[in-house]
Amino acid sequence: MDPSVIKLIGFAAATCTTVAYAPQAIKVWKTRSARDISLGMFLIMVLGLALWLVYGLLSGDAPLVAANAITMVLAGGILLMKLKYG
Repeated sequence: MDPSVIKLIGFAAATCTTVAYAPQAIKVWKTRSARDISLGMFLIMVLGLALWLVYGLLSGDAPLVAANAITMVLAGGILLMKLKYG
């Protein structure tokens, strides 16, 4: 398969999995309530995203770096709001 098509698929997947966090982040921000958010899940998720980001940087995988950097910001924001708003 053409490498540019593979990169395009990677960026499309990255966009979908990254944008998926936006509605939750917006909802927690608007309601100032994170009571139903799992602290454990978001702690593990942010750690996993950080590790994927390091892996992507070390392997030079642009879609992996972009997706995990942006997703880590969104998931990290949700985690911080969980800690602040409970």
